[in-house]
Amino acid sequence: MEVENALVLGICGSAPFDDSCYLATVEEDRVVVACALRTPPHGAVLTRADREALELLAADLADKYQDLSAVVGPEPAVGDFARLWSARTGSAAELAVRMRAFEARRVVQPPRPAGRFRAATDADLPTVAQWTAAFIEETGLDNPHDPEDVARERIGEGSLCVWEDARPVSMAAWAGRAGSMVRVNYVYTPPEFRGRGYASACVASLTQQLLDEGHDLCCLYTDLSNPTSNRIYQAIGYRPVCDAAEYHLGAG
Repeated sequence: MEVENALVLGICGSAPFDDSCYLATVEEDRVVVACALRTPPHGAVLTRADREALELLAADLADKYQDLSAVVGPEPAVGDFARLWSARTGSAAELAVRMRAFEARRVVQPPRPAGRFRAATDADLPTVAQWTAAFIEETGLDNPHDPEDVARERIGEGSLCVWEDARPVSMAAWAGRAGSMVRVNYVYTPPEFRGRGYASACVASLTQQLLDEGHDLCCLYTDLSNPTSNRIYQAIGYRPVCDAAEYHLGAG
């Protein structure tokens, strides 16, 4: 359950909330059975929910926002919500990416390629900004922020790392600390450096560092259409937890 709700927990623990944001729960017999949040300009994030709860959340979100760019959450709830939103608003709902959530509580060290793992620095900004833009484009995820701003912020807070083999050749980052859990994201290797073990080494090193810092587990999301990433993460100790998806929603 913790990993399934990693996005919600991470956002609640780190994002600034103001009047433009949305956070709601659905209760049954005084027990929370569903939750949804939004921090504009991002889309909405859902937890698992039944149809009745999804109908309540769709109606409430529609009361607050004229339109919604995207929704992400566990399957099948997120797909049901997208269809409810589309029917309510008359907007299109398009599947953007199917994902799988994984967790790791220990690391299986992969064969070590040439090079070393290190934190990204300001000198790396031009490179990792390009990689961040490429990552966003390749994944198709809803991300309204400027890639260079994202990279600069990550470098400034020390959450972005690279594998360096004479020059940076792969990157990985962490985000969304929530209790004893932390999420790994922005894993990217340029095409010309793929197939050499750089991504495996970078993610394994970052995961081990985060576990050594006292986190009980690390989690990450993979694109189910990418068999390579799903394979290499499992090879270094990540285990599947649940499936999720992101839907892009047209204007209401």
